[in-house]
Amino acid sequence: MADKSTIARPYAKALFALALEHKKLGPWAQTLALSAEIVSDERMRKLLASPLLAPAQIADTLLEILDAAAPGGLEAAAAGGPDNQGRNFIRTLAANRRLGLLPEIAAHFGKLKADWENTADVTVVSAVPLDETLQRRYAQAMEKRLRRQVRLHCQVDPSVLGGAVLRADDLVIDGSLRGRLERLAAEVGQ
Repeated sequence: MADKSTIARPYAKALFALALEHKKLGPWAQTLALSAEIVSDERMRKLLASPLLAPAQIADTLLEILDAAAPGGLEAAAAGGPDNQGRNFIRTLAANRRLGLLPEIAAHFGKLKADWENTADVTVVSAVPLDETLQRRYAQAMEKRLRRQVRLHCQVDPSVLGGAVLRADDLVIDGSLRGRLERLAAEVGQ
């Protein structure tokens, strides 16, 4: 059986083309992120796996949760976004028993959107919070390296000890003190 990512990719590509055509990349990204978060909840996962519920019932339940999660409903959740197209997409996924793929669909959609916008999300993990000057330096360095606009996401993890670890998709730059110590230990152990 194909993995989730392989199955999710065509849905994401089709949805991206539709969102691009209607100039609603942002709203669709928001709706997909919210939907992915909801179906990742353990209670919703149990509902998705229930053989007692018809796909239409599961879709209606998800749509009700989406409406309740966003003031003004699904349409307002995406700031004037997918409305009936979003509802039809959820119902299509449910009919094909693919609602569990929403996290993968959202991730693929996000990558397509980032490529289209020439942006990259970069996570910086440091032992202490970074001041604005250091954040700006990291962002500029990563923009130069990736040749994209960078959205920096900072996280604090005291186990890093010092320095920082930068991640952008599969690129990892480990400039942490912990990483240096581990590399030194590996070299000494050989």
